[in-house]
Amino acid sequence: MRRLKAIGVIIGVAGLLTAAAACGTSSSSGTGTKSGPAAASGTLTISNEFGSTWTCQFNPFNPNVTILPFGPVYEPLVYMDNLESGKTSPWLATSWAWSDSNKVVTFTIRKGVTWSDGKPFTAADVVFTFNELKKFPGLDIQSDWNFLSSVAQKDSDQVVMTFKTAGTADFYYAADQTPIIPEHIWASVKNPVTWGDDNPVGTGAYTLGSCTPENIKYVANKHYYMPGEPKIATVNYPAFLSNNAANEELADGQAQWGNQFIPSIQQAYSAKNPANKYWFPPVVNNDLFINLKKPLLDELPVRQAMAYAIDRSKVSQIGEYGYEPPANQTGIVTPTFTSWLDTKEAAKYNYDYDPARARQILQTAGFKMGSNGIFQTASGTPLSFTVVNIGDYSDWVASLQIIQQEFKAAGIGLTVDNMSSNAYDAAMFDGNYELGYNTESGGPGPYYELRQWLLSSNSAPIGHTASTNWERYSSPATDALFAEYPAASPARQHQIVDQLQQVMLSDVPLIPVTEGVDWYEYNTADFSGWPTQSNPYSQPGPAVTPDFGWTLLHLAPKG
Repeated sequence: MRRLKAIGVIIGVAGLLTAAAACGTSSSSGTGTKSGPAAASGTLTISNEFGSTWTCQFNPFNPNVTILPFGPVYEPLVYMDNLESGKTSPWLATSWAWSDSNKVVTFTIRKGVTWSDGKPFTAADVVFTFNELKKFPGLDIQSDWNFLSSVAQKDSDQVVMTFKTAGTADFYYAADQTPIIPEHIWASVKNPVTWGDDNPVGTGAYTLGSCTPENIKYVANKHYYMPGEPKIATVNYPAFLSNNAANEELADGQAQWGNQFIPSIQQAYSAKNPANKYWFPPVVNNDLFINLKKPLLDELPVRQAMAYAIDRSKVSQIGEYGYEPPANQTGIVTPTFTSWLDTKEAAKYNYDYDPARARQILQTAGFKMGSNGIFQTASGTPLSFTVVNIGDYSDWVASLQIIQQEFKAAGIGLTVDNMSSNAYDAAMFDGNYELGYNTESGGPGPYYELRQWLLSSNSAPIGHTASTNWERYSSPATDALFAEYPAASPARQHQIVDQLQQVMLSDVPLIPVTEGVDWYEYNTADFSGWPTQSNPYSQPGPAVTPDFGWTLLHLAPKG
């Protein structure tokens, strides 16, 4: 499963929302209410290999499971389509207006909405949600309170959100990436950070019908407020333990919606049925995360040598069948964000595949080649590490086999630990690893993925859960750049991103290897309304939040 929220195209959310702020309000639509779906029917099945069975927990602030409830069950204030330049659409908020030099945004909260248990949804629930994140920082997985100063109710249906600086860049996290929860349920939970939330009560188009370790069943919310939605009665989400089983169900039409890697997709999937379609939009990076708190990995020459030791093009072609392009050390996804790439600095460091240069860097740093072909310290400690990986991601397994060979050629030992998804998540989030192969979610501009990688408040001490910044990078100067970005002019924002690229090039806190695409397979035989390249109304994979729920609102049974 790829836990992605899309990176958008070049305009980006900051520019879009600045334009909205200039006219004082957002676009607004869909304010009507209703008492249930108009004859919802049909059953849609998702095929998305997770690598383990379901725990049947649905806390939307638990990074391990947030992809399951956020969108179909819990909803945000606003939907932002990052594949369409961060285009905004009303969700639980019907409109919003900026004031005070874009430091204050006032949301008008949708009327006539009820929680799935029948209780009314109000502006007070929105205020409670954000204050709950402040009260329990472990819930604040988007670091909302890093940029917010207050969230308060105004009148009966308005919420005023005040930012520490201009908030147009961070609006994405607060409005799109924060699920709204019911005060009447969560206020009595003593420790919401560890709470399982096994019977989630949301405002979404779907409720939890049942959950077993093998399958999650979502059923249409009969009292959903959007007219005519949802149109599909049941959504099944089986737990697949391997890509092979999940791919077979997609290919033969037992499942209609996929979010995974399929080797030789034309032969293995498309050729099986003319209704089998796919689209792989590039969105983020697949990275070699480096635990900066571990001995030897905290030494810059070691990280630099690793960056030169990886043949990204070979990993792309062999490990990812060419579906995912090679990445670059700046972390800027191209061609999506080519206008942001500092080509001069990238060329200066020239992190192309160069094992001879990697060996030279290590020799200059005082490492000596051992008899086994692996460098070692003066005291004899070998330059050997273990990388954790999800063992059922066949493309990542293949990619790491290539990197393992390339590291050996550079005199670096690498052991691959292919783990179950749950064990892997625990190791990555809590920092109990040396190297890890993973991806973060990004956003509508390069700022967002860089922020997830490098902002210190996103991380946590070893043994505590980090929402992002799993490598535990920390720099006050870099934090200051993120603090400055939201209020900066467009020209200055480009300069800040240039400086953040310089961090990636000079400090090598992690190594982007390939550009991650949103794996997305869909079958058009029984359902219509799928997002496509010509109609990219959402990030299309079912593992994308909250787009998972937004896409379901557009799908309908045929006939």
